[in-house]
Amino acid sequence: MAITIRSVFLFFFVFLVLSTNLVVHGQDREERKPYVFEDQHFQTKFESEYGRIRLLQNFAERSKLLAGLNNHRVSILEANPSTFIVPYHLDADALFFVAEGKATINLVRQQDKRETFGLRRGDIIRIPSGTTVYLINKDRKEKLVVIKLLQPVSTPGHFESFFGPAGKDHESFFNVFSPELLESAFNVKREKFQRVFEKQNQGVIVKASEQQIEAISQEEEAAGIRRPFRRGSEGPLNLFEKRYASESKSNQYGQLFEVAADDNKDLRELNVGVSFANITKGSMTAPLFNSKATKIVFVIRGEGYFELASPQSHDQQKQHAYVKVSGELRKGVIYVVPAGHPVITVSHGSQNLELLSLEVNGLKNEKNTLAGRRNIIRQLEKTALELSFGGVQEKEIREVFESQSEEFFFKGPSDQSQHKKRLQQEDQDQI
Repeated sequence: MAITIRSVFLFFFVFLVLSTNLVVHGQDREERKPYVFEDQHFQTKFESEYGRIRLLQNFAERSKLLAGLNNHRVSILEANPSTFIVPYHLDADALFFVAEGKATINLVRQQDKRETFGLRRGDIIRIPSGTTVYLINKDRKEKLVVIKLLQPVSTPGHFESFFGPAGKDHESFFNVFSPELLESAFNVKREKFQRVFEKQNQGVIVKASEQQIEAISQEEEAAGIRRPFRRGSEGPLNLFEKRYASESKSNQYGQLFEVAADDNKDLRELNVGVSFANITKGSMTAPLFNSKATKIVFVIRGEGYFELASPQSHDQQKQHAYVKVSGELRKGVIYVVPAGHPVITVSHGSQNLELLSLEVNGLKNEKNTLAGRRNIIRQLEKTALELSFGGVQEKEIREVFESQSEEFFFKGPSDQSQHKKRLQQEDQDQI
């Protein structure tokens, strides 16, 4: 019996040690990649057969390295064809980007009439805090996907959605008030408003019939669409319009569309710039860094990877050294590039890599390239170059930094299998 008890004790001891090691290694791996977010970092706030709403983990809670994003949250709405998102408001300023599909959005404020806008892929629209908003996906085949960047105005890093009409999963805020108060407020008997609020039991995203969609379309035509608020949002802009394409940063290897925070009233008030990179398969970006903006990057389509240079220690008392942070990119992955951190992004696979970047703290931001036709190293004078590179002759240095004739987007590595081998080795090293 003693041997049996000792064996059982030994088994559980070994099991506990192994389990602890697995947890620690998993945490270490998370800490080594604090800039990458995947499906497991989302919380589903609402889900039904008609769609879902997901909320990304708080950036600052993930890592102290992301404390600069403490008051920014990311949410993603996915609505199936022929669906309606019931009216709600947020205690946060919001920026919506339509990643897939088409929609009609309605914005309602106290001093203005209802404003209606048609949205399509590539559209960006600001939703001021407290604005009542509702959307409809009128398409019969295509899903609607909206990426939201939110800036809470009440509690830093935390916001709430307030639903008036709502179902069983999202109780209406009207239901918390005493019946006698609502009777006086609405000037009707409680049986009437109770019947109204209890009827809707599908939740936040509901199915709309063809007749209902047709009725909404007729109402939109009567009211007019794409009319901006006199105050608040200026209305949507489409990032893919020709005027937002950067000619200096586009070539056969990729195309960049961008709207700087300084160039648009809504973006200026949010202090956010927006850009969209379409990187040709087998191509890459130049190594580059932002002067002020921290980029939140969303993989919209395609596959690839990124490599980022991050200080090994953020203790200003210690000598600087750098560590490579890398990550595989596929649809749905989000990664963060802090200001000043050099990064390279590579497209591989069977299609182009499409990336949406929301650039927080975007006012007066500059993109600085470290390779290519107009990279910043080329601007250094002879003595500064030779002193910087340990006495190497200027001619040899310039041969390195002035041989690339393209700008911003380049042809990628011919043998990308080396990246996969390195990634596998890095994963082994972290275990």
